[in-house]
Amino acid sequence: MTNQRTVLMQKFISKMADSNGVVKGTSPFSFFKKIPKVELHAHINGSISAETIEKLIQRKAGCANLNNKVSQWETTIRKGDKRSLQESLAMFGIIYQLVDDNSTVFHVTKSVIEDFAEDNVRYLELRSMTKQSYVEAVFAAIEEARHTVPSIIVRFIMAINRKLGPDDALDTVQLALQYKAKANGLLVGIDLSGDPKVSDVEDSRILLDLIPDRIGHGTCLHPENGGSQDLVSIVEKYEIPIELCLTSNVKSQTVSSFADHHMDYWYNGKNHHCIICTDDKGVFSTTLSEEYSLVAETFNLTHQQVWNLTYSSINYIFAEESVKNALKEIWREEGKNLMNIN
Repeated sequence: MTNQRTVLMQKFISKMADSNGVVKGTSPFSFFKKIPKVELHAHINGSISAETIEKLIQRKAGCANLNNKVSQWETTIRKGDKRSLQESLAMFGIIYQLVDDNSTVFHVTKSVIEDFAEDNVRYLELRSMTKQSYVEAVFAAIEEARHTVPSIIVRFIMAINRKLGPDDALDTVQLALQYKAKANGLLVGIDLSGDPKVSDVEDSRILLDLIPDRIGHGTCLHPENGGSQDLVSIVEKYEIPIELCLTSNVKSQTVSSFADHHMDYWYNGKNHHCIICTDDKGVFSTTLSEEYSLVAETFNLTHQQVWNLTYSSINYIFAEESVKNALKEIWREEGKNLMNIN
């Protein structure tokens, strides 16, 4: 069956016009690749590329408890964007068994950063569940990446899985407080994560009463999706930005189709603050460039609107004003060539 993203891209190419603001000679997809981007919702394990996973399998090929699984794993990995939902979810299990020591955490974190940098992401906030020794490895990888891929600024968000209960959450908060002072500004936030397929209005209301700085996914806010008008009103009143991950939502079946994605409600209907993100680019076989091309085609956005989305994302990063200003200057400089912005 023809891949939906391929169909969308073919349609986008056929509808390409000068009014979209692309420099002459620039193909449609190369525009999305060339624009500088901000990624604010990326889980480390879910963002590991298929190539890196295959290398990890080769490194652990001698482990007796893995030998009988390798062939099946490789079949699943090589399916790429043809993976079914079950196969995509199986990827998390594969990764969990492969990323099981500090050295591997360091290696995969560095490879994820390099992948995002290659996609012209200039600012990246990674997130992950926390274990003290693994956090050290993540910070070490980010520090090394400052020298090996200086084009990208990377920060880290510690994730709390609400299903694990208050004791686990408190441990993560204490770990965050411990590292806040000694991580050289790399630790910038805490993610209160839950199951995006499960709607709990009361639980969501308690969290929104905290007035979070950003909302991940936002799939269960609207009454039609199991939320309530009260939740929508809080998000609107406090102008809380929403991190939108289209491919992840459709492939994990929390949203029925790209056309039905709640970005239409928030971005087109409410002119709300929206940030385009990948969530798990490795598991769902996507890139941030592909997500922007998908958004442009699905919601008929001009290149200027896409550019504005990338630029406005800078306002919602968890970094000091000096970093925001430096990024905005990069956008202004690159905009001169890509968008004729003076």
